[in-house]
Amino acid sequence: MTTTVYEAAHEALMADDPQAKQAAVSLLAQHWADGALLLDEDDIDAAVSIADPGRPVRPPLVHPRALKPRKLHSPQGHAAFIHALAHIEFNAINLALDAVYRFRGLPADFYADWISVAKEEAYHFRLLAEHLQSLGFCYGDFPAHSGLWDMAQRTDADLLLRMALVPRVFEARGLDVTPPMIERLKQHGDDCGAEILGVILHDEVGHVAIGNRWYHWACKKRGVDPAETFVSLIREYLPGRVKGPFHVSARLEAGFTEQELKQLENL
Repeated sequence: MTTTVYEAAHEALMADDPQAKQAAVSLLAQHWADGALLLDEDDIDAAVSIADPGRPVRPPLVHPRALKPRKLHSPQGHAAFIHALAHIEFNAINLALDAVYRFRGLPADFYADWISVAKEEAYHFRLLAEHLQSLGFCYGDFPAHSGLWDMAQRTDADLLLRMALVPRVFEARGLDVTPPMIERLKQHGDDCGAEILGVILHDEVGHVAIGNRWYHWACKKRGVDPAETFVSLIREYLPGRVKGPFHVSARLEAGFTEQELKQLENL
């Protein structure tokens, strides 16, 4: 029986075992490429808010302030640092899948874009989880927080809001902080971890570009100014939480304008 892209994305989203989720994402991408998934106009209003996506029992989720600093000078601190990165990528899989599941009646390119993002995020998670295992630990061995998914819930009713605050704020912040993290890992002799982050940085430029593309698409549909709207949304939803310094060349490559970067600096 042929299924819709929304149903297939939901199945992957709710898979709670990391390996099962990665397999479901791979199958979703393959079925989409094969043209086996429908964009069902009758299913446009069927999305429901999801309190918790599929995820394993471990890691335990705590408030961000309860997490200890992850210092690389000890084996456990090094592993906790890699674990935190793996957890970000695991959440990023769910965020991409939720975009496919939740926002309906959009051009086929929208679903193609976010399925490709989910596939790359799953690849990033696998690289980091395998590297974590090489350090003697597993995903789930350290506590984590659910800040990224909390933002997904806050933006689940509005495509423009989701594209503005998740790819253009949270994922774009990854462009800023990843180069220093790569240098930290190199200084501590973790060339493998640094190489993985290099792969992630390259791919994340594309992910932020996709977010930019659909943010501007949504702004055009509503007839609002992208730069002014972006600043007003940050002031409303994330006051004081947008911080520099910014990786200017990466942000420009991902579709930010120089005007937007100046506005962010002024914030």
